[in-house]
Amino acid sequence: MSDKKITRREMLKVTGLTAAGIAIGASGFGGVAKALGYDFMQIDDSVTTKNKITFYGKYQSGISTPVQKHIYFASLDVLVESKEELQKLFQMWTPLSVRLTNGEQIAESISNIHVPTVDTGEAMDLDASNLTLTFGVGPSLFNKTSLGIANKRPAELKDLPHFPKDQLDDAMCGGDICIQACADDPQVAFHAVRNLVRAASGKVTLKWSHTGFNSIPIDGGTPRNLFSFKDGTANPSTPKEFNQTVWIGSGESKGWMTDGTYLIFRRIQMHLETWDRTSLKGQEETFGRHRSSGAPIGMKNEFDEVDITAKDANGKLLIPDDSHVSLAKKANRAILRRSFSYSSGIVGSTGTYDAGLLFISFQKDPQAFIDIQNSLGRLDRLNEYITHRGSAIFACFPGVSKGSYIGEALFSAL
Repeated sequence: MSDKKITRREMLKVTGLTAAGIAIGASGFGGVAKALGYDFMQIDDSVTTKNKITFYGKYQSGISTPVQKHIYFASLDVLVESKEELQKLFQMWTPLSVRLTNGEQIAESISNIHVPTVDTGEAMDLDASNLTLTFGVGPSLFNKTSLGIANKRPAELKDLPHFPKDQLDDAMCGGDICIQACADDPQVAFHAVRNLVRAASGKVTLKWSHTGFNSIPIDGGTPRNLFSFKDGTANPSTPKEFNQTVWIGSGESKGWMTDGTYLIFRRIQMHLETWDRTSLKGQEETFGRHRSSGAPIGMKNEFDEVDITAKDANGKLLIPDDSHVSLAKKANRAILRRSFSYSSGIVGSTGTYDAGLLFISFQKDPQAFIDIQNSLGRLDRLNEYITHRGSAIFACFPGVSKGSYIGEALFSAL
């Protein structure tokens, strides 16, 4: 393994290599690196880049990282047919990911205008925009017999069960690999995924993707969803809570998952027209919180404790028993919510908004999400206003140390 970077002079050599059949546009950066004798390179996290989030670390970024304004989430199917090729894919993606989070192009420009550029260039004049890249693998990856990794699939990594209000579109479900790109600029997030997929041409193909957005309050508080309610109030916030809820400890899953986590993705359509015809009182009783403050009904502050047994002077529950908050509370499970809103035009047959929530949660055990969803069941008042359209689960690797690569723990265990 080399610790050198590809220099501009070496990149210029590529123009001569194209005559030997190495076309940048076809083989991507991976072909260039291989031609120059690099399997993968060590790239430093920049210490001078503005709006930069560190790529290397004990945990992957984009999980405990403060939520950004935009997301581009992509699910990929794998085309490689051996674990060695899969390993090289993640090795190739690692230095590219560091460059992207540094706010750089994935390779220096070349002078030959007669060949395609390595980087697509749309983020050329933008800064890092707090870009994070988070990688995970789905249960279907372990089912590919040619890869020979079936025995490394954690027992917890399996397709989610069917839930009430699921009307799932297979075209928006599952996938072998996910790349979650979050940034404060939508073009930076899109550029990152576009170039990682392009560099892996012939090795992966896009299965589905979604864009989403958040508007961060000026006081830095909890973002609101398209129903205008705060989303993520009860998230873990301390290292202890993250260890209890999100990060997988030694012995809690397959060894290669230590310091990783499980990502659950749900595309939830919100029926905005129906919601907009509901009284404010009805909306608050649906969630079990006050819309303006985010406080539990009967309380004043967003982070006040939820007491689902509290009653008014007439003995009536302040928070309805079938409200979203009450039913979720009864599950007695914790997850990290890191969701984004989406808007994708209209539903052609009805002319209604195709908009809603890209629900993303991280938890050390997917059963926590399953228990919450089962507790909500068919009783949840919110069911009248939502339909689940997409679903996926991914095992997110632990963080990457310099000199290592994305997913190394998995391949070291093979």
